[in-house]
Parts: sequence; structure tokens; C-alpha cells
Amino acid sequence: MTARPTRILVVDDEKLVRWAISNRLQRDGYDVLSADSAEQALELIASNAPDLMLLDVCLPGIDGIACLQHALALHPDVTVVMMSAHSTVDVAVEAMKLGAIDFLVKPFPLQSLDVAVERALAATRMRRQISALTSERKSRSSALEALVGGSRAMEVLRSMAARLAWSAATTVLIEGESGAGKDLVARAIHFESSRADKPFMQVNCTALPEHLLESELFGHERGAFTDAHAQKRGLFEVAEGGSVMLDEVGDLAPSGQAKLLRLLENKVFRRVGGVQELKADVRVLAATNADLETRVAEGRFRADLFFRLNVIRVVVPPLRQHPDDIPQLVEHLIERFNRELKQHVTRVSPAALKVLSAHAWPGNIRQLRNVMERAFILHPGVDEIRLEHLPPEVQLATPPKGESVPVASDEGLALRTVERKLVAEAMERTHGNQSRAARLLGVSRDTLRYRLRKHGME
Repeated sequence: MTARPTRILVVDDEKLVRWAISNRLQRDGYDVLSADSAEQALELIASNAPDLMLLDVCLPGIDGIACLQHALALHPDVTVVMMSAHSTVDVAVEAMKLGAIDFLVKPFPLQSLDVAVERALAATRMRRQISALTSERKSRSSALEALVGGSRAMEVLRSMAARLAWSAATTVLIEGESGAGKDLVARAIHFESSRADKPFMQVNCTALPEHLLESELFGHERGAFTDAHAQKRGLFEVAEGGSVMLDEVGDLAPSGQAKLLRLLENKVFRRVGGVQELKADVRVLAATNADLETRVAEGRFRADLFFRLNVIRVVVPPLRQHPDDIPQLVEHLIERFNRELKQHVTRVSPAALKVLSAHAWPGNIRQLRNVMERAFILHPGVDEIRLEHLPPEVQLATPPKGESVPVASDEGLALRTVERKLVAEAMERTHGNQSRAARLLGVSRDTLRYRLRKHGME
């Protein structure tokens, strides 16, 4: 998506002045709006959110000073340059105190207009950069807090992420089931580190075809392939000094694996179709829900790349292994969706919380988040999430009284055993109806049929 042109609003009650200024700005490629009164200007600000406003002091009705105050209340990010043919020091000082960035005395040469506009837009860019940096620092301060939970498993995970953040490790392998929170761990490692002020880039290795993924990661030269009409910088180039998260790295194509290995070994890479070697100072956070060792044995993943990635491994536990954290996660999600969806839910009823805490959550924290969001969206205005607000598959999939969801003990529990038990339970509760069983488990029917074959349960 291409960025829209810079939008400038010209406010002056003199038609000739508006025309001259607008014509000059349009010639320079700006998107120009104009208004002959403060009232019209405020309507345009509310509906169009301009980047810059050139505002006359003397206007019919609401004057320019009052318009300045209303405009900044409506759209605090707009930059304002005042104009007046009757300038006094007092008026200029008042305008500056209220938030204007510059003051032009009419009549002014168009060259002075050019200088004032460029200076104002430079200030706008600087303010946005500071805002982005502040936002990034806030993300950094809350990155570990996003790993919600007081269980031993989550304490260990937070401690590991904090230690890795300040280590010299430039490659980390993050393993865990889909929806367990691998991206949160990656963000915590980046934003708690000395790289926090540099970019954090993320790409899903299954989301793009092979040639487009390589272009996304390493960039390409003009003419490298069809539709490569211009040179493009890849994520490793854009993220210089920062971090790149490769989600589902186990699905990376063989050619991409070779290039990634070279980057990890030598800290250099080439754009697709290029011959120049570019240096890469990035931390690679490789995440996967696949068993890479099995893929290596099957010849689907390079052994040398696996060993290079597997220097430091972080395992994100599935939610069923730390169910005691569910009440705290639910409380965290209530705060989040109250803020995002402008609602006022105070709690989850005891009956609903009991069901949520007992559910197996095959989709992990992502599934819990989706269930909570669904309740907020489908039942707006309630102050309590009740049992009837939860989707049927969550209620139906709750283990019978006296039974518990299998979790890993200190001695460990094979994922295969847990998976087989969940599939068998779903089939039993639905009396062998595969479509209903798949819905209970939160997977497709084809996936369920694969699991049935895998466990010899057809």
C-alpha cells in the first residue's frame, strides 16, 4: 500500500489568497484542502485529518486563535502555521503558546511559504518519530509483562527471556505449539534487549510462496524476476541492528534454508538477483511448532541449519501444562478487551471460570483469547461473562466431573499420549461424529482424520 500524499488545509477568507497558496502547494505534490471559515475548517479537520494547517488569524465568525484551539482539540497531531496581515507580537506569542509552530506575515513571497511548509512538516516528522520511539519504549517496558501467569512454568519462561535479551546470543530457537505465545516470547527478548530501539520485524514462513518469501527476507535487485521493477530491501536489511522473527521456520524452502544458514554463519547475505554481499547485524528469533529433529531425519530440513539454530532453545509450554494461569489470563484479557472494545466487564462468573479452567485448550492461549473476544463482541453491555456466553464447543469439551486434563509431570508426558487422549475423548462425546469432534477440538475435519489415522483410531 502506498502512503497518501501529505495533506495540507488552507484556511483564509480571501479567495485569491486561498487560490494562490493552494496552487503553489498542489504544484509541489501536496494534497490540498481549503476553507473560507473556521467552521468549515473544523468540519474538514474532523473528516480528513490533515497533516498541516495554514490558518489565517482574521476570519469571519470564529477567529483564527479560537479555531487553533478547537483544531488541536479535534486533531492533536495537526501542525499549524498561522498567517496574518495585521501581525503583532502579542498575537504571535499567543498563537505559539496555544500550539502553532510558525507565523507568516502577509503578504509573503511564495518562497517564504515553501520554507515555512518544509520546516513545519519536518517538525511533524520529528514529533512522529519521537512518538513512535516512546511507544516502542513502552512496548519494551511491558514486553515481559505480556507473558502473563504466576505458575512455575511462566516464571521460568520470563526468566529465560530476560536472560537471553541481555546475552550476546544472536540466534534463538523458540519452540511451542500453535497459539502458545511464541511471538510474545520473541518480542520480550527483543524489547528487553539493547536492540529495543532498533526494528523488530516478523514474517511467517508459510504465508508467502518461496520466491516471494526470499525476496521479503533478503530483498531483490531490479529485474531479478518478473514484476521486480525496482530494487527492494529485505527484512534483514531493514532490521539492521534489531531483530527478525522467522515464524514457522520449519517450513522454509530448501533455497531459503541455505541462504539463512549463510547469513547465520557469515553475517552476510545477497539480495535475490544480486552479487553484492551485504552485512547483517540482526538477532534471528526462529520459531516453530514442528519437530525439527524429525524433519531433519525425513530430509525436509537441513541438519547444519538445525544445529546452527539449536544453540539456545526456548520451549513455550502449552496452556494445558499451566492451567493454574487461566484465571490470571482471563483477568488480563478482560482488561484488554474492555480497553479495546470500550466495554465494562468486571469479571467472569464462577461457573464460566470453572469451565474455562477445565478446558483442554488445544489452540492454547490464542484460542482462549478468541473465546473471550467472541463473548465481548456477541454480548456487548454485559458486566459479567457467564457460562451461556461461551461457545458450545468449549462447554461440551469440558472434562466430566472427576476427570482432569492430562498435564506434564516432572517426569514428562509425551505429546502423542496427550493428543491421542484428547482425540479419543472428542470422538466418544460426539458418538463418532467426526465433524462435531473436529469442532470440539478446534481443528478441521481433515486434520482430525489425519490424527485418527496417526493414532490407529480409524
